[in-house]
Amino acid sequence: MYGHGMVRRALRHGLTVEDGAADRMWAFVEDAYPWFRSITGEGVRQTLQRATEIAPIEQVEVPSGTPVLDWTVPQEWIVREAHVVGPDGRRHFDVHDHNLHLVGYSTPFRGTVGLDELREHLHTLPEHPDLVPNRSSFYAPRWGFCATQREVDALEPGDYEVVIDTELVDGSLTYGELVLPGEVAEEVLVSTHVDHPSLANDNLSGIAVAAEVARAIAGVDHRLTYRFVFVPSVIGAITWLARNPEAVARVRAGLVITGLGDTGAFTYKRSRRGSTLTDRVAELVVAPTPGATLIDWYPFGYDERQYCSPGFDLPVGRLSRSLHGSFPEYHTSGDDLSFVDPDRMVASADLLLEVLAALDGNGTHVNLRPHGEPRLGPHGLLGSLGGGVAQKDYEQALFWVLSLSDGDHDLVEIAQRSGLGMTVIVEAADRLTAAGLLGPA
Repeated sequence: MYGHGMVRRALRHGLTVEDGAADRMWAFVEDAYPWFRSITGEGVRQTLQRATEIAPIEQVEVPSGTPVLDWTVPQEWIVREAHVVGPDGRRHFDVHDHNLHLVGYSTPFRGTVGLDELREHLHTLPEHPDLVPNRSSFYAPRWGFCATQREVDALEPGDYEVVIDTELVDGSLTYGELVLPGEVAEEVLVSTHVDHPSLANDNLSGIAVAAEVARAIAGVDHRLTYRFVFVPSVIGAITWLARNPEAVARVRAGLVITGLGDTGAFTYKRSRRGSTLTDRVAELVVAPTPGATLIDWYPFGYDERQYCSPGFDLPVGRLSRSLHGSFPEYHTSGDDLSFVDPDRMVASADLLLEVLAALDGNGTHVNLRPHGEPRLGPHGLLGSLGGGVAQKDYEQALFWVLSLSDGDHDLVEIAQRSGLGMTVIVEAADRLTAAGLLGPA
């Protein structure tokens, strides 16, 4: 039980984001959308600094050249200018018009090329001729531009002046971290990526939701410790894993979150093991939401594949709305501010809080009066109940918890089998514990 259980709200008993969350998250997404982000550089720092206006995220710098597992922290990529000037003097693919126009980590280049040679360095989506794709080449030196198919089709024969003023310098990789210590050292990891340029849903919605959820948890009692990490994709997660072996050993559940601002239903991807506590809580909390889909593990996607790699094998799943790659706007200029709905971000944050509350309230207990049913009335366990919990559900929950608390069934399983939901099961378990009828396994 919490030492301040009657004074402050507890995460385990249900929590939603604060009033004003929609405005805060939307303002963040709107501000950060035009900033240039990649796996390193000032765009990531600027984005994390803006997110501190929602929650106190700390920035961690890891120098270029630092070995991290099988990788090495890369140099910082600096972009000053990038565009192409056509034979008629018109400028094309200007990175200042849209961040996606320049292939990520393009090497510097200045020169004149013919149209056929230029086309070898252009990336389009023929099936979606009005969208600019997102392309990067972090670990193979090359240069290139991304454009709509319509603009490329309209290019006239002739010579084109290519200007790419970029530089790779020794610097550092930046990631963000916020740890909210709980009553116990066991941790829940929430991870989101921070490196995609001008992708409102795929990138910024996850940052906004993570920061808002951290803000909410910071104001209430919680049993578990919550660690929020904001990392560049792949190399950022690998860097965090390499630098934090003690924290890794304490992770008992976790989620990678992304794409939480679109209008699609929720999608949960199971961890590599497929039956972890995180997976079971998703079955309990995410699956019943309208249109939700739970999918099995596969070794592609986001940073869940780093956390779930065999050497770590963490109980980390992935929560999003529309499945990545299943809609035309994915990783394109179509993932703009019009693609994100602040009310959907609020609903996503509330669902994430419900998942975390289920994790926080979970435990395995033993019935201390297991021979027959104890009399609940004399213990003050029957009668009026406040807090928005239905009396009938609460009374049923008391018997379900007493019946299955034999040291083998945790509260998540009891909530699943009873069909009553986690909030009322946790409430019943807490009251039975306070009455001396239930103890820890």
